[in-house]
Amino acid sequence: MAAAGSAVGIGNIWGFPTQAATHGGGAFLLVYLLLIFILGIPMLMAELMIGRHGQTNPADAMGKLGFNALTRNLGKTIGLVSIVTAGLIYTFYSILSGWFISYAIAPIATALGSNDTAAWLVDFSLSRNLLFTLIFSTLVFLVLLQGVQEGIEKWSKRLMPLLLIMLIAGVTYIFTLNGASEGINALLTPNFAKALAPDTLISALGQTFFSLTIGTGAMMVYGSYLNQKENIAKLTVWVAFTDSGIAFLAAFLIIPAMYVAQQNGVEIFNAEGQLLDSDALVFTVLPALFSTLGDTANLIISVVFFILLIIAGLTSAISIAEVPTSYVVQKFTLSRQRATLIIGLLLTSLSLLLAVFFEALFSFMVTLTTQIAQPLVALGIAIYLGWIWRQTQLIRAIREQEHVDSSGLFWRIWPRYVKYVCPVLILAIAIRQFV
Repeated sequence: MAAAGSAVGIGNIWGFPTQAATHGGGAFLLVYLLLIFILGIPMLMAELMIGRHGQTNPADAMGKLGFNALTRNLGKTIGLVSIVTAGLIYTFYSILSGWFISYAIAPIATALGSNDTAAWLVDFSLSRNLLFTLIFSTLVFLVLLQGVQEGIEKWSKRLMPLLLIMLIAGVTYIFTLNGASEGINALLTPNFAKALAPDTLISALGQTFFSLTIGTGAMMVYGSYLNQKENIAKLTVWVAFTDSGIAFLAAFLIIPAMYVAQQNGVEIFNAEGQLLDSDALVFTVLPALFSTLGDTANLIISVVFFILLIIAGLTSAISIAEVPTSYVVQKFTLSRQRATLIIGLLLTSLSLLLAVFFEALFSFMVTLTTQIAQPLVALGIAIYLGWIWRQTQLIRAIREQEHVDSSGLFWRIWPRYVKYVCPVLILAIAIRQFV
């Protein structure tokens, strides 16, 4: 549940439907699904396997794979980049998740007759951004202070089932409204011309890695908490299918809701047929839709929907913040409480700085981490698992798992696939972006 919670986040419920709506609906769905199978699952397994083998933070786990001083230091560098990437992702993640909190409160303020407060809660302002970023970060680090089992595991087990129930209820409700069928058709009908477009490919790759938290070290951290007998393949498939299932459910909630909104007079496309406010879809189109449903329905549905997004934000933010926290605990032999407070202050300060210089830094930070750093770290992980990690050690790690036949077809193909195919695919998509 904790690993699935790490993968399932606002990337699924905010990012995936937005990307799908922007890049041709079914075309993006098709490319994303293909990349989950050919890159997401193999690379997720690689991170979990390296983390479990190292039984330590990502930097030292990658360093352990080296066979001389150069490869060990380079491995540590790749691991450190993944830790820094996790921290940088947290900065914009906490701002976005803070907005979800303010949007959840706004309908309540309206219902209580405090229209000025409600307007402040939904209007873009520095004071609003700073306050709710701080509130969200406080929630995240309160969970981390409780530790791995009492904090991360316990809250993941509570929040993940609640997230799933709320999503299913939301999809069921949206499907009953006029216009939903048009959205379903748009989502399920692929435009093959858009499927091979460079922006679709790179967006789908970024979404795959961002959604599964590949390249952030989070899965290596969770892998380090596993014992040597856990079946990594089963865990990987469970996490990947949970993650993709939530993303698909979110798409079936939000894209049909767009067309329901259009049916109710909300403008969602411009004259050229392009999506309006694609990055702010859940903050513009959906609240506009909710407001057309009547005061009581608007209050209930708006609050429930944004609580759904808060839960998704929390499960991922907890795992992202755990990456630098666990590193500080192990490298500086600090108590979890002290390490959590130090990392909490550092990441929250960086988040607040990003909020202050939002126009200059926010989009840059998203691009830097999700489209550049994560694929590069994933490339380094693939090279290290395939070319640097001694095959005798890798085979031994595979054999130690319970109910696993290391001579079976899957376990014979997977190391070679990560070694040869994954680096080529990552590089090909990256080159396609720039050519």
